[in-house]
Amino acid sequence: MTTSATEVLVGGAVLAAAIAFGAYTVTSTGFSFGESGYPLSASFRSLEGVTVGSDVRLAGVKIGTVTDIALNAETYRADMALRMNDGVQIPDDSAIVISSEGLLGGNFVEISPGGSMFYYEAGDEILDTQGSVSLISLLLKYVSGGSGE
Repeated sequence: MTTSATEVLVGGAVLAAAIAFGAYTVTSTGFSFGESGYPLSASFRSLEGVTVGSDVRLAGVKIGTVTDIALNAETYRADMALRMNDGVQIPDDSAIVISSEGLLGGNFVEISPGGSMFYYEAGDEILDTQGSVSLISLLLKYVSGGSGE
């Protein structure tokens, strides 16, 4: 009987650890089971380094997440779908830029707010976009003397 009780206790401890690990993973990645927030979209020339789940930031604070990336077969641009947090209003003359966390860091989406009194509504498209800049092309331009001619 003691062997059976020990097995049950060890099994319970393993199960509790697995549940705790799963809860930690869900909270640390920002995963949510419900659809909160509102959708926006944008079209970029290049989305290099950005993936589904990348942060959308304003002034360094996460205000949303990239929810989908697809190639537009007609324009040959990368279409991005975003989900912005509820309560965050983005002026409708704002720009959206692909930024880097540094030389070795990853890329994220940054909102550069405008000064308009009107705000994007759910489903709107942000038209003022700036794609990612390739570090290799910048280095080549610097090495070649910076002339683009």
